[in-house]
Parts: sequence; structure tokens; C-alpha cells
Amino acid sequence: MNIPSLIFWSIFVLPLVIFLIWLMRQDKRKGKTGLIVVAIIVIGAIVWMYIKTGGH
Repeated sequence: MNIPSLIFWSIFVLPLVIFLIWLMRQDKRKGKTGLIVVAIIVIGAIVWMYIKTGGH
């Protein structure tokens, strides 16, 4: 990954994912379901980015 991509991930993506995980853990009834959904979305976004950029 290049520097702008690392900056984007460190400033926007990581805090958003951490916030979403914290938010999902606050819900005692559906917290695990929310964490699974967040994990699927993050993995899907990473795979999509890899496919679109060809691994560069």
C-alpha cells in the first residue's frame, strides 16, 4: 500500500471500525450479531479493494 492509502486507513477506517465494535458491544442482546456483521463488512471491503486495485 502507498502512503495516502495508509493515511486513509489510519485516520478514517480504523477509528470507524473501533467505534462500531464498541457500539455493538454496548448492546447486550444483539452485540454478537452486530460484531459479526461489522466483521463481514470489513472483510468484504478489504476483498473488494484488493480485487479493484489488483493487489497494488
